[in-house]
Amino acid sequence: MNPVTLALANNGVLLGVRFLLEIVSLACFAVWAWRVTPGPWRWLAVVVVPVVLAWAWGTFTVPHDPSRSGQSDVHTPGPVRLVLELAVFFGAVAALYHARLRRAARWLLVVMVAYQILAYDRIGWLLSH
Repeated sequence: MNPVTLALANNGVLLGVRFLLEIVSLACFAVWAWRVTPGPWRWLAVVVVPVVLAWAWGTFTVPHDPSRSGQSDVHTPGPVRLVLELAVFFGAVAALYHARLRRAARWLLVVMVAYQILAYDRIGWLLSH
């Protein structure tokens, strides 16, 4: 059997969890943008911040990433992609904390750390590509 097929991070359930964490991360940044941006600018910030992050997430990818279609718009080295992923995932925790939603930030931190532990093989794959 192909080791990529057996990898825990590429399991359908964990890929679903990863997708939900991506959506939750974008929502956390939207909440942060709403809370820290004054006046009518918050309406723009609450849309622009998550859209820019989603664009970066979808654009800067590692070619042949087994968790994606395998296609890449901007070929990105694995370690750089890992930094981007960690920045978005744990940046969402920081965004909640900065938005004074500290209990939610702590719970999200636990979930993010648990996911990263379960997806250790993805981290290894990114570091080697």
